[in-house]
Amino acid sequence: MKKEEFLTLLNRYLSGDTNREESKKLLHFYESFQTSEEWDESLGSKEEIQNKMLHRIQTAIKAGETEVIPLRPFYTRTSFRVAVAASVAMLISITLLFNTAKNAKNNIPAIANKNILIGTDKATLTLEDGSVITLEKGKGYATGNASSNGEKLIYNAKNNPAGIANNFLTIPRGGQFFVQLADSTRVWLNSESQLKYPVAFVDGETRQVELVYGEAYFEVSPSTKHKGSKFKVKTQMQNVEVIGTEFNIKAYKDESTIYTTLVKGKVAVSNVTNKEILAPNEQSRISKSNDHIAISEVDVYNEISWRKGLFVFKGMPLKDIAKVLSRWYDTDIEFADPALGNVKFNGVLNKNQKLEDILTTIKNINFINAYEKKDNKIIIK
Repeated sequence: MKKEEFLTLLNRYLSGDTNREESKKLLHFYESFQTSEEWDESLGSKEEIQNKMLHRIQTAIKAGETEVIPLRPFYTRTSFRVAVAASVAMLISITLLFNTAKNAKNNIPAIANKNILIGTDKATLTLEDGSVITLEKGKGYATGNASSNGEKLIYNAKNNPAGIANNFLTIPRGGQFFVQLADSTRVWLNSESQLKYPVAFVDGETRQVELVYGEAYFEVSPSTKHKGSKFKVKTQMQNVEVIGTEFNIKAYKDESTIYTTLVKGKVAVSNVTNKEILAPNEQSRISKSNDHIAISEVDVYNEISWRKGLFVFKGMPLKDIAKVLSRWYDTDIEFADPALGNVKFNGVLNKNQKLEDILTTIKNINFINAYEKKDNKIIIK
């Protein structure tokens, strides 16, 4: 492809004006240079073009132009660089293949006798005296120190007396919720999670909350706004100390590892015997079977995509994908053949899609044969 043709197609693609064949041609040209050193920099850097394409994808999702973002198989023998290239190509191909599930809905029988609902904003708030308030769309709630419109819970620092009273915010399977704490720290909670926190903080003293279980994304109010007070997040096996930063913690009860991913700033991750400092784009892993803290670089986009309304699976076994889907759709998923659970995929899915559409997509790439509902569970075959 000539330079002029590439730039013309790229501009049309970014404005959503290419047809299927033109988009595929652009994709193939870009994909062929992902692991090559022969890229013509006069076209723009590969990173710049990739970011523009990803922005176009995100815009398409928000505008409802896609229903399901198809999965691509992940081959364990593929080199890391090629796997990354395949992942990028898969992301870009969203606008090419978004009709896959729509065109094949009739290939698999519908799940009978049960409405499997898409997850939504909902939570329960447990007050210091044991009172439980249901928070969900269409229900408002207000007290002297907090208010909710059913989609988020906001604490008012001005009305919060200094003290040690704690609240619990619990998100069930099939839910997600946002809370802004009294110090203006913002927290997004994923399905099947619980956060314990004080209704007030005292400037100059350490601000501490506890992720009892589950997954949460923290955007911490800087210590400079609170007389230097640090912010700590406690989990079952670790403490995370921050000054002012953004990070994600995943500590589910049914998973053997706790993951902490740093997006911005600096955090110290510690347990009984070890302490490690994380830099942006690094992730710590602590196994529940030992005290070792392992650190590696990760793709932050993949790790925090749930907050943006996406599932991103990069080389993830189907059994782990099933856990994620089970939490969001509040239904159990099992495998008729346990070996199917070990098959790995790269893929991105929209959280606003029906579970049936997602399972249809997985079937269409020939990694499962069918699925059925049995005893209030989904059985993958």
